Amino acid sequence: MKINLSTQILGANVCLVPYKEIHVERYHEWMKSPELQHLTGSEPLSIDEEYQMQKSWQEDENKCTFIILDRNQFLLYKNEVDSMIGDTNLYFNNFDEPHTAECEIMIAEEKARGQRLGWEAMILMLRYGIEKLQVNKYCAKIKMDNVSSIKMFGKLQFHEISRSTVFEEITFERLVDEQWIKWLISETLNSTRNENQ
Repeated sequence: MKINLSTQILGANVCLVPYKEIHVERYHEWMKSPELQHLTGSEPLSIDEEYQMQKSWQEDENKCTFIILDRNQFLLYKNEVDSMIGDTNLYFNNFDEPHTAECEIMIAEEKARGQRLGWEAMILMLRYGIEKLQVNKYCAKIKMDNVSSIKMFGKLQFHEISRSTVFEEITFERLVDEQWIKWLISETLNSTRNENQ
């Protein structure tokens, strides 16, 4: 998505930056993991296919992607690639409901899990979708065995709407309302968004 090409979102512990060519090799290494392929429902790609995918996502107005950086590491070393811990995405794939987005998050670096970094990154992405992309409803599709993500989306006040035994996933949903927006803001009070780097 071109709208976020020069956007940087700083949270207390994470930083969201657009997915660019410099990130592809590290991302490609992550996606060799059978565990991450399973949890994200992804197929392994060659490095050339990964570069093509990055380019197509950048051009696709129905996909918004940010790479998640460990903010402390990034501020210390000023190196995005070395600070990468995962990614977060919004997909606008419901053409009957153009203001509905499917959201997803991946913390690929094992050492970065269990520290609420994914929590903060997801809330920053949800806020970006509401404040910048006019999202009024979110859905999330999570593998049935992904216990940590199921718990997290429950705490994010999403509710289950369906289960698919074929895809082994649960679909969660959350309507955007004023009370929820206030709560999202309260969870990320120290965040800032820079539109021009």
